[in-house]
Amino acid sequence: MSAITLMVEDKAWRTHRGLQARLTQAAEAARRSAKLRGDFSILLAGDKRLRALNLDFRGKDKPTNVLSFPAGGAYAGDIAIAYGVTKKEAKAAGKSLADHASHLVVHGVLHLAGYDHERPRDAKRMGPLEVKILKALGIADPYAATDTAPKTAKVK
Repeated sequence: MSAITLMVEDKAWRTHRGLQARLTQAAEAARRSAKLRGDFSILLAGDKRLRALNLDFRGKDKPTNVLSFPAGGAYAGDIAIAYGVTKKEAKAAGKSLADHASHLVVHGVLHLAGYDHERPRDAKRMGPLEVKILKALGIADPYAATDTAPKTAKVK
């Protein structure tokens, strides 16, 4: 069985009881649905780290909510999530941090599995799968009435 490694870099992520277990559960659910093989990691970081990664890999000098770095093969890749951006988006949308962060994990795992949302045709495949996975986790459709959808594409 493949491993999911969860690394907490920003201590703010540790202030939410049970969050790490929920994020691992969301990652596993997305992995199963997307039939993703291979190990991957999830970095729970701060906005400063995501800003640096976003600048280095996408040329955008601002923090973002989630970045995915597909690798392929036995190692599927890496996902990084920013605490501050995630918390701010969750609050603005009236969602719990846990639900929004779970959505970002699912979104990132689907990118590792090759899903994308840059073209409308691709988004029509990825979005409904995200909604289905989140529903199975007891999380409402994140696209129903908000604009807090993950803004990032996978990094090649």
